Amino acid sequence: MLNMSFSERLVINTGQQEWLSSPALGVWRKPLEREAKESGHTTSIVKYEPGSRFQSHPHPAGEEILVLEGVFSDETGDFPAGSYIRNPPGSQHAPFSKEGCTILVKLNQFSPNDLKPVRINTRNTDWLPGIGGLQVMPLHEFEHEHVALVKWPAGEIFQPHRHFGGEEILVLSGTFQDEHGTYPAGCWLRSPHMSQHSPRTEEETIIWVKTGHLPVE
Repeated sequence: MLNMSFSERLVINTGQQEWLSSPALGVWRKPLEREAKESGHTTSIVKYEPGSRFQSHPHPAGEEILVLEGVFSDETGDFPAGSYIRNPPGSQHAPFSKEGCTILVKLNQFSPNDLKPVRINTRNTDWLPGIGGLQVMPLHEFEHEHVALVKWPAGEIFQPHRHFGGEEILVLSGTFQDEHGTYPAGCWLRSPHMSQHSPRTEEETIIWVKTGHLPVE
């Protein structure tokens, strides 16, 4: 197991991690949390070299993807950088990349009733006004789980707040900060149920953020 104690706060700078091989030739990954070697709850940064592919495989408890670079593909279509994808429990596909890509992947973490497929190209989706100077792009909601992109203007200071069901962040651009540290692009943060912080930014920053999905016990 890797980083499966959800009561612990985690910060990983994925830019400083080494790529590890996967079962598929030309597909590499940086594991962030993993229940078992090739099954169960998993979160990773995954890189496909040009022309690489995985054989068709099922996702018994769902798959969530954010395309960070390049173009990710499967039999349902081609998904360029900025694409957000949810494949529900029981789905199956054979992913590949013609030109190569890098993606954030979360496996086997869906509620069994969260069955709606999602395909969003965030590069052509409007931002909505948020609290203060923030802009928000909602991506998915189910029960207590909320997923969004959030754009922070330079110099923004957000109110102290707690996270029911925890919070998970991937810094996509700029630099995210709070009283615990400074997190450049590529940093992945996981904060437990009812954790608290006071985030801020000194430059324009975009984060992918998920809340309400971690154990509350």
